[in-house]
Amino acid sequence: MERKIVNKDDFIYPRGRYYGQVKPENLVFNANLQEFAQKVSYICNLETGGKMPPDEAYDQIKDLWKQLKRSKKELKIGENPFLDDGEIPD
Repeated sequence: MERKIVNKDDFIYPRGRYYGQVKPENLVFNANLQEFAQKVSYICNLETGGKMPPDEAYDQIKDLWKQLKRSKKELKIGENPFLDDGEIPD
């Protein structure tokens, strides 16, 4: 029986497959979104387990959200510079 060697980072920070429109900015944002979700999960678990006060958990999640929003803006996710205002894509 063959054993597959698992990378520690792949185990701790699993990544899901991306099924959306394949563009570099979408792939980068998807990676950022998955990292956000993973970190929020850890923070929630620490707060639920009594290892972190609720206000600190809130502040950390708020900071992570701001980073994700900044990433979305910098990558121009949701914008289409080739469409005129009011034009609907095909």
